[in-house]
Amino acid sequence: MKLTRGTLAAILAGTALIASAVPLKTDVAHSNVSAVFKQMNVPVESKFKTFNAQIDYDPAHPDKATARVDIDTASFDIGEAEYNKEVAKKDWFDSAKYPKATFVSTGIKPAGAGKLNVAGKLTIKGRTQDVSFPLTVKPEGGKQVFEGQLPIKRLAFNIGEGEWKDTSMVADEVVIKFRVAAGQ
Repeated sequence: MKLTRGTLAAILAGTALIASAVPLKTDVAHSNVSAVFKQMNVPVESKFKTFNAQIDYDPAHPDKATARVDIDTASFDIGEAEYNKEVAKKDWFDSAKYPKATFVSTGIKPAGAGKLNVAGKLTIKGRTQDVSFPLTVKPEGGKQVFEGQLPIKRLAFNIGEGEWKDTSMVADEVVIKFRVAAGQ
């Protein structure tokens, strides 16, 4: 195959475009991840103070997007230091052994204006499950804002062992809510 200057220039330009694709940077001040659960049938929402989201998203090609979110399980803040220490223990997150909960996308598909369907693998406490959920994406202040909710069953991830397997105290259903603002 003979390379012409035009062909070589096109290849180099295409390589430069690929090389210049930069994942979005998370704006932590305008982002949050929380878990909503029922304790004795009363809804409780608690935030994870520390997480890292790596999102590669181009609005023109949403089907090529990728996402990875790592959450520091010891950063779960129920609002009381004593309870925060308790949920980091073995019966709950076992944060010493499993310091991170991780979501890695396996597919992102457009689902209408400003909407995506996301599939991926969620790993908590050493257990991995396939999950899928809808999310919205919208431009805001020069950034892309990704918002969604992922319902899970805590016992499927072994969260709440021993006496805490009793779902009359803490329900099995948990909704992970997130809002991630990210930009160049």
